[in-house]
Amino acid sequence: MSLRKYIDKIKPNFEEGGKLHWLYSTFDAFETFLYVPNTTSRSGVHIHDARDSKRTMILVIIALIPALLFGMYNVGLQHYAAIGQDVDFWTKFFYGLLAILPQIVVSYVVGLGIEFAMAQVKKEEVAEGFLVTGFLIPMIMPIDTPLWQIAVATAFAVIFAKEVFGGTGYNIFNVALIARAFLFFAYPSKMSGDKVWVRTADTFGMGAGNVIDGFSGATPLGQLATTDAKSFADFTFHGITGQPLSLGDMFFGFIPGSVGEVSTFAILIGALILIATGVGSWKTMLSVFLGGGVTVAILNALSVNAVMGMPVYYHFLLGGFAFGAVFMATDPVTSARTERGKWIYGFLIGMVAITIRVFNPGYPEGMMLAILLMNAFAPLIDFYVVDANIKHRMKRSLAAKTVKQ
Repeated sequence: MSLRKYIDKIKPNFEEGGKLHWLYSTFDAFETFLYVPNTTSRSGVHIHDARDSKRTMILVIIALIPALLFGMYNVGLQHYAAIGQDVDFWTKFFYGLLAILPQIVVSYVVGLGIEFAMAQVKKEEVAEGFLVTGFLIPMIMPIDTPLWQIAVATAFAVIFAKEVFGGTGYNIFNVALIARAFLFFAYPSKMSGDKVWVRTADTFGMGAGNVIDGFSGATPLGQLATTDAKSFADFTFHGITGQPLSLGDMFFGFIPGSVGEVSTFAILIGALILIATGVGSWKTMLSVFLGGGVTVAILNALSVNAVMGMPVYYHFLLGGFAFGAVFMATDPVTSARTERGKWIYGFLIGMVAITIRVFNPGYPEGMMLAILLMNAFAPLIDFYVVDANIKHRMKRSLAAKTVKQ
């Protein structure tokens, strides 16, 4: 209560006529972050409840935390395995924490700095969309990405994928994926290869050493993309020290990869949170896996190499497929909004992602490009779904009139 009283006391300074009125957007952002706004709409038909956009964004962040925490541990796990040191759980976790924390800070400072500046210039409320975007950007980048590149990519994404379209709610493409795509095409050597997925550098004195012989930080999908095996049965996934990887390793996330994408188990926990709270669409999530599954079944039947012959469960466990389906494809701004459109949108994402993985050895992931491509088609999908519904109702109305006559 004392905090609420203090905010009410200083609020007049930021309102029209106050000495700090030019900072009202900034003040309003912090006030509405701490407390649900007590203002309501005065006209039109609206549904009133206590969950505003900021509360929705916070729920998404909560859903992301399991994947982030495990990703931090895995960063340390892969690091100490690469340098050949055996350390305890907390040493691995804190190494990963200190590696990823600066990336999160840079993402938020740059992204929110631009959002606050734009809100002040336009004299509008600060949009809350970047609360999630700032969290997602470091989670989908290679752990060895330089901080300055994260800053440049974040600025580019916020300005050219969001603000130029009018801000939060008007952007066509997923902002976090645009940041990754920018780095992928501008600095490909920092976004692909064997070394970028495992951090071997010292992190604030947490320890480092010479990389052991035979070290390879290639992700499982990267290994498959470069194999000469003619059949998947002749291929084996290996960890960074050469040991074979089990399905359990892949499901729980003991593999090289982006911080957020490695653990399917943690991602499923996040999916349950999003579905239970009604924030994420289970239809979109499920349809992505259905589209991917159908495509894999077709490719398996026509298989002529190890990549085409990989079973569907490997596709779902590896790379960013699960993370993209749960946290990226369900973005309410850039995805399809009609109920039938969600099924079509997600199904096509799954199909395109698998197709890119299999037929483009230079880019074994595929999920990022698939989602960005379907972002562009989401409005078109919704248009035809709505148009079909209108035509169906008109035919039904005409039929009813005919019967009466």
